[in-house]
Amino acid sequence: MDVAASSLSPRRVTRQISVGSVKVGGGAPISVQSMTTTKTADVEGTLQQVYALAAAGADIVRCTCNDQGAAEGLVQIVPRSPVPIVADIHFHVEMALAALDAGVQGLRLNPGNLRKPEEIKLVASEARDRGVPIRIGVNAGSLHPTIYERFGGATPEALVESARVELAYFEEVGFSDVKISVKASSVATMIAAYRLASETFDHPLHLGVTEAGPLPGGLVKGTAGIATLLAEGIGDTLRYSLTADPVEEARAGRQLLEVLGLRERRGLDLIACPSCGRAEVDVIAVATEAQRALAELQIPIQVAVMGCVVNGPGEARHADLGIAAGKHRGHLFIRGQIVRVVPEDEMVAALVEEASRIAVEGVSARLAARDASAEAEAEADRAALLDDRGLDVNRAADRIDAIRRRRESGAVG
Repeated sequence: MDVAASSLSPRRVTRQISVGSVKVGGGAPISVQSMTTTKTADVEGTLQQVYALAAAGADIVRCTCNDQGAAEGLVQIVPRSPVPIVADIHFHVEMALAALDAGVQGLRLNPGNLRKPEEIKLVASEARDRGVPIRIGVNAGSLHPTIYERFGGATPEALVESARVELAYFEEVGFSDVKISVKASSVATMIAAYRLASETFDHPLHLGVTEAGPLPGGLVKGTAGIATLLAEGIGDTLRYSLTADPVEEARAGRQLLEVLGLRERRGLDLIACPSCGRAEVDVIAVATEAQRALAELQIPIQVAVMGCVVNGPGEARHADLGIAAGKHRGHLFIRGQIVRVVPEDEMVAALVEEASRIAVEGVSARLAARDASAEAEAEADRAALLDDRGLDVNRAADRIDAIRRRRESGAVG
């Protein structure tokens, strides 16, 4: 297990369901979901977006099923999709039944919109007979009026009660292939609701801050809520609800799981210092260029871009590969060991070349092939910088001596 994951609270034990080929809950890897923004009746346009989402890290994709054209579109989309398709249902029971006929691998029902008990139980019965799971998707913005009034608003207790009522209808017809979400646009409400849900249900939970908004604020809100719960061991699937290209949702979800150590890294993890007065290059520009160039390689590698050769290689010694800037030169290092010194204008190209070689040959082979003179060159650069800037810029010896003399003299103030 990743060190980051081992530092989190243990995962909450839940039932396991299957959304097509994707296992959810019961110890399965936490899955990433997103939703298409195309008209589902536009089969080719929707499939293009589904493939883009899958490439960005989505394990499951939801498509709206709000009319006959959408239902018919799903008939063609489902068998051609690289990931399981969930149909999003709001007000019409007919659309839920049509989506099941289309062969979707899951449904999402909003208890605040589809309210008639007999219709809810009909859909659950049909899903049960077909082995199709349902997500009870409670939303703070569309609670059933009775529950809203009873609890005095969209409180965490109200959200969980909405899910409990819906689940009771399902249980009446013997249907338990369920996951639950209790989303709110308020991060604090969302966190409290999911904590309560985790104590109330043993079904898998789908995490999300609904209507989080555009970037960057939406990303901050989504991460604040989702990451908090994941760190507590709560959550089996997740979605960032961003006012942005849905590919950004899938990418953010996947990256969050990777940085928490909850999914294996499959792409670039670029770390970079925030820059400071010691930096010898424009760290922001170099890091941005490196991010763009290395991401295209699609290699699961951690790369560091550091602005200072004095501390950079040591601070980023855990990185698979990195570069630290000296005076018009870059020190290329692998796991903290200098392997090459390159001109400043070749820093990004050197990173790309070395990353490609590591992917093929491995870290050990690339360390064995390092330039024998690189460490000496790098040490000379570090020494020159220390001479230029002064090893003791704070005059430590003088200050320590002054402190000692004051103490010995007994002077105060």
